[in-house]
Amino acid sequence: MKLSGLSGGQYKPLSEEDIKTIHDASLAILEKTGIGYEHGLEESVAMLEKAGAVVDRNASRIRFPRTLIVDQAAKAPEQVVLYGRAEGNDLDLTENKVYMGTGGAAINVLDLETGTRRPSTLKDIYEIGSLVDRLDHIHFYVRSCIPTDIPPTSYDVNVFYACMKATAKHVMAGVNDLKGLHDVIELASMVASGRENLKEKPFISIITSFAISPLKLDTSMTLVMQESNRNRIPVALSAAPMSGSTSPMTMAGTLAQLHAEQLVGICISQLTNPGAPVLYGGIPGMANLRSMGYLGGAVECGMMNAAIHQLAQHIKVPNYNSSGLSDSKLPDAQAGWEKALTAVLAAMGGSNYVHHSAGMLESMLTVAYEQFVIDDEIIGMCCKVLKGIDVDAEHLAMEVIDTVGPGGNFMMSSHTMAHMRKEYFQGNGVSDQKSREQWEQDGSRDARERARDVARRMLSEEKISYISEEIDQVIRERFEILL
Repeated sequence: MKLSGLSGGQYKPLSEEDIKTIHDASLAILEKTGIGYEHGLEESVAMLEKAGAVVDRNASRIRFPRTLIVDQAAKAPEQVVLYGRAEGNDLDLTENKVYMGTGGAAINVLDLETGTRRPSTLKDIYEIGSLVDRLDHIHFYVRSCIPTDIPPTSYDVNVFYACMKATAKHVMAGVNDLKGLHDVIELASMVASGRENLKEKPFISIITSFAISPLKLDTSMTLVMQESNRNRIPVALSAAPMSGSTSPMTMAGTLAQLHAEQLVGICISQLTNPGAPVLYGGIPGMANLRSMGYLGGAVECGMMNAAIHQLAQHIKVPNYNSSGLSDSKLPDAQAGWEKALTAVLAAMGGSNYVHHSAGMLESMLTVAYEQFVIDDEIIGMCCKVLKGIDVDAEHLAMEVIDTVGPGGNFMMSSHTMAHMRKEYFQGNGVSDQKSREQWEQDGSRDARERARDVARRMLSEEKISYISEEIDQVIRERFEILL
């Protein structure tokens, strides 16, 4: 049963009037308050000024006429396709189509064997990618952790190499700087057998955290965003304000500020290269006002992320956002309810590219191999909800009901045999559906233990290398590959 690219949009936390009110508020924010910028963006600022923005260089502030924002947003494509390198892995981001996958930049991993927390490594990126490649309901691979065992100057090309070697699903990650971006584009072009092939079917995309909330452009990531635009590499315009800390305490205020930040990112991208593929990348979160840390598992995060899709749809741009985060430190019941609730809200909201949906714990600081397995099951169930209930002559089964008749049973019916494996969700084996007696005989194992078994089994299988030996040799001659 294929459960990807199904249509959401059933859950709408904002009314049509709410959407228009927030959009108008965001335009007013950009006209009156504007957005700040750092040193190093002089060419970008000059481009905006030439297009009609009002620049106050003494205050390092840019203000945007409404017409400028509206005109540039209209140039962004309504549809963005993020390609995979195997059949069935393309992501058609348009309207309410939903895809869910990994995300984050965790610095820790719960070791699969010991269960203890340790620093994440480059090998973890590869191993997690191999696991994701085998999990049917995780639709794409955003590198989930940071390789703490290699020099920062080697991150970008090695992260993308490890991801692309491990999986044929679409790969997304951030880069540290322009050099890293150029190296990654060159690497991907080698794998694609040419720059034009990559441009035609981009199987990589770039997270560009261009906005420092509230309302300020980050120099390095804005330049990375623009260079990606020039090369027609799709970008996610990531901005992640925390209500009560880097955005207003209220959800509506956070959404208005975040929408304004997204409109600026889209405007810059389209002025840089009209029609450049971009994903509206709002990721609203909450601050823990007790510790000033990040809260990712709150139900309001699910609500706001569903609202993000509505705001993106209002300006007809596909969106990237977040679900499946948890503040729990290990795969436990709290992780289960936080992940399931935020994931189903994002899915039913119709969000197009939902990252963080698998593997994340401890407010994005940690990932766990077994959590990817559990979250694959959760995502599959969310997508099953989107599939809905088929109602036609075959599924109504009136002839079957008549044949079985009063007092009969359907256990041996050919109709039952035909539908038993496709009418109802079939998981990856982590959910327990045995009798108590059988469960006790099998060791009374909980979901985490069962998920660890599934992960071990998948990782013990022979791995497919998605980079051929011939191309791998060429890559290693050009770059210092550390995997």
